[in-house]
Amino acid sequence: MSGRAWGVLLVLCGAIFLEGIDVAMLNVALPSIREDLGLSTGTLQWVMSAYVLGYGGFMLLGGRAADLFGRRRMFVFWLVVFLLFSGLGGFATEGWMLIVARFVTGVAAAFMTPAGLSIITTGFEEGPQRNKALLFYSGTAAGGFSVGLVVGGLLAAVDWRWVFFAPVVLSLVILIAAVALIPRSPRPDRTGQSVDLAGALSVTAAILLLVFGVERASHVPAVWTVGTIAASLALFLVFAAVERRSASPLVRLGIFRSDSLVRANLAGLLFAAGFFGFQFIAVLYLQELRGWSTLQTSFALIVIGVDAILSPTLTPRLVARFGNARVIFGGLLLASLAYALFLPVGADWTYLAMFPSLIILGLAFSLAYGPLTIVATEGIAEEEQGVAGGLLYTSFQFGAALGLSAVTAVNIAATDPASPTGLLDGYRAALVVPLAAALVAAAVSAFGLRSRRGGTPVASGAPETSVPAETAAR
Repeated sequence: MSGRAWGVLLVLCGAIFLEGIDVAMLNVALPSIREDLGLSTGTLQWVMSAYVLGYGGFMLLGGRAADLFGRRRMFVFWLVVFLLFSGLGGFATEGWMLIVARFVTGVAAAFMTPAGLSIITTGFEEGPQRNKALLFYSGTAAGGFSVGLVVGGLLAAVDWRWVFFAPVVLSLVILIAAVALIPRSPRPDRTGQSVDLAGALSVTAAILLLVFGVERASHVPAVWTVGTIAASLALFLVFAAVERRSASPLVRLGIFRSDSLVRANLAGLLFAAGFFGFQFIAVLYLQELRGWSTLQTSFALIVIGVDAILSPTLTPRLVARFGNARVIFGGLLLASLAYALFLPVGADWTYLAMFPSLIILGLAFSLAYGPLTIVATEGIAEEEQGVAGGLLYTSFQFGAALGLSAVTAVNIAATDPASPTGLLDGYRAALVVPLAAALVAAAVSAFGLRSRRGGTPVASGAPETSVPAETAAR
């Protein structure tokens, strides 16, 4: 790759690193925020849920906006919004102010992330070059989350507001680099392509309700959850009907004929459910049962961040030798092994006893995450790369919400406050959820083992042609 291409890639990696570190830092700072602002548990939960709703609800719309209005424009504009509202969160004096700031920050990430991913998938030639770029990109994303766990603990120990101010500084650096390195380009040709407003409204409302229903499932009566999810499914049906009739659909339904895209999205959803569900239970175990500090917990989990090193180094070699489908399948089997090894967790486990699960999970992430991104976007026409990226990240985000909700519900149901081992029993029961999710994801990905590339994608229109990174911003 040319020096300019590397520069573009590093800017985009900086943005996904920013998104990862922002989420991780807030996770570990929540106790400090609650203490300082006097927030109830419900309000504190909404600080996290607001971001998930904004991110998951608008991701698909964000992907289509990148295709229609220009990837560089969407990336730069929403990076500015991300910067501004992250900073506003640091000035919050009431819970509602923090919730609003996090929701808008999530919306900004929902537009910025698929725009950045589609710049890569259209700017680097499909094959080894694009695979290398995507694996480098996914490793950076994982590194952001891992580094954020430790940095968030350090910043929260000083003042939790720095958890919001630090991303502002990083965002500003990335913004300056983006303006300098990602070249301007003419607006995409939208002749005959009107904005599918009905489709955008129906699918965004459907995703918002679905994520909202799942996110709140463990906090509200079951009838409320069923009603919310039913309303969401009804809106999805409306969306499908709108797209069938639209001359310029938000999502061309034919894109789902790509077996590799569908398989990657399903496996990604289940993988994210297991990964985030496991981390949530691991944090509760270390802090609630073992009494570890936030910083001790952060350092304990940072070993999972080995994927930041392995994704751009080991994974490309494995993909080149065995193909994406086999590497993904291996990664999901390793994730299942990691969760299974943690199932018999004891009240006095040493860190050495936990270490095999954590290091294997880091290896599993490095094998699964990047190749899933490759499979979900390869063979898709250039004008639909934003949508393909939006679909994948929507799956990841919904999977995370689903996993967190599921482990929380199981943990609450299995915990007996009257029993001396009640907490531990609840954690062990909840750990079955990540294991089941990983096993089902492995079963789904096994269907891609028929070929080296993991299936035959279906693209729209003319075959995809790669463009240089210098023109990928359009």
